[in-house]
Amino acid sequence: MVRLTRIYTRGGDQGETSLGDGSRTPKDDLRVEAFGTVDEANAAIGLARLHTQGPADAMLGRIQNDLFDLGADLCNPKPKRGALQIVQAQIDRLEHEIDAMNAELKPLDSFILPGGTASAAYLHLARTTVRRAERLAVRLARDQAVNPLAIVYLNRLSDHLFVLGRHVNDKGARDVLWIPGANR
Repeated sequence: MVRLTRIYTRGGDQGETSLGDGSRTPKDDLRVEAFGTVDEANAAIGLARLHTQGPADAMLGRIQNDLFDLGADLCNPKPKRGALQIVQAQIDRLEHEIDAMNAELKPLDSFILPGGTASAAYLHLARTTVRRAERLAVRLARDQAVNPLAIVYLNRLSDHLFVLGRHVNDKGARDVLWIPGANR
């Protein structure tokens, strides 16, 4: 367990930060961008949770915890045996939840616009942030070691947030459909 007794350390005052293995790197390093964007996604999910309850809120609570695991995974360029990393069971849980929610939704005849309800709008904001984190992690993985399951988790999470956004929109009844060329 992490214990924080002091919030500021002055260690980053010169534009560097510590990674999970203790090494130092510039704050604009791609690895820092990737796990920082995961943190942004977690904050957006926190906003969505202000408008959710019941099973949706419980799912989001588990996801927020997973995102801290994911941040720990991404911030460690050389994980040692037993290091905290995303595992297949976390991806499997997302897939199971996606399948269960999607079974209650009618298929889409159009793309949807973010909105409908406040919770759905915030979930779409979180989804797009997760997609950005995924793009950064993929870019990072081209040149540095990244747990491949971290990238799979991000990909599946964006799908999960999309389906959950539809689900909290009265199971799709309040989805806002895209009308191609409507304003020409």
